[in-house]
Amino acid sequence: MATMAQAIRMALAYGEQHLGVTDIFGEDVGPPLGGVFTCTQGLRTAWNSPLDERGIVGAALGLALAGQKPVAEIQFSDYIFNAIDLMKLAANSTWSSGGEFTVPLVLMTTVGSGVHGSIYHSHSFDAFATHLPGWKVVIPSNPLDAYGLMIASLKDGNPVMYLEPKCLLRTKGLERIPGEPADERELRDRIDAPLGDRSQWKPRWPALLEYEVPLGKAKLCREGTSATVVSYGRTLPLCVEAADQLAAEGMRFDVLDLRSLMPYDWAAISASIRKTGRVLFVNEDTEVTNFGEHLLRRTIDEFFYELAVRPRLLAGRNVPGIGMAPTLEDASVPQSANILAAMREIAIEPA
Repeated sequence: MATMAQAIRMALAYGEQHLGVTDIFGEDVGPPLGGVFTCTQGLRTAWNSPLDERGIVGAALGLALAGQKPVAEIQFSDYIFNAIDLMKLAANSTWSSGGEFTVPLVLMTTVGSGVHGSIYHSHSFDAFATHLPGWKVVIPSNPLDAYGLMIASLKDGNPVMYLEPKCLLRTKGLERIPGEPADERELRDRIDAPLGDRSQWKPRWPALLEYEVPLGKAKLCREGTSATVVSYGRTLPLCVEAADQLAAEGMRFDVLDLRSLMPYDWAAISASIRKTGRVLFVNEDTEVTNFGEHLLRRTIDEFFYELAVRPRLLAGRNVPGIGMAPTLEDASVPQSANILAAMREIAIEPA
């Protein structure tokens, strides 16, 4: 099975071949590296930009307004903040022009912890991303969704932020990418650049097929009546793992993978809350002004009298950064044990 990095790469290749992608660029995005996480290896339109986040976002905005379809990458979301004003321009251009100017660009950036990247390479960007109205925001938790969300993002005429959970980029999926060879070794031989001299190497893309995950559509990963758990990105697999463990104790959960943060699937969240009467939101961004707090507020506004127990949020600590030492990283953001305890607690609390 393909890794998430390979899935993203194949989706971008499909975009070049079938969806009119004109430029894929960013720091180390082009040859010979093909992205620090190898998500852009071998892509025909990939090129290296200067080390300048404002320049990357500004160039992408200009290309999109000129009728091109660019994909730009900010290598780590920790370094995206000096381009926020340009991202705001990308967000409001269509609205402020009454629909005259469209901005069909995809902005990729890696997010989150899990690789011991310390304070400069571990930041989450969920809350900031969702606080820029006009952007659509997606974040996959598995390779197949990574492929389908990228294709949907490339087809959308709005600016889309594609958040890549960096600790999941090397994980393999449980479902095959449409067009992916059955043999993993064949896939590696076809699309992974060799070590050493790459000057003559070219990928041999498989016959990739279109597969789209609609933006704004959540996925029900586990089903039950004990409580609802809503998550995405790095913490979603941990929630699924916890649900499987707690099934042995007789607790069964609805586990929803949002996949898309803007727009988000409120209909799916609402249906599950009505069924279970209990809800836990889980992510790793800092707990103050967290995106999960918005979902929790809306839950209280709309379902206060239908809830059996108080809704709650499990999120990262409100600290300036994440330490490099595993103990510090583990203490800063939700880990498996934290999620397991929070899910057990909300399921057994008396109504």
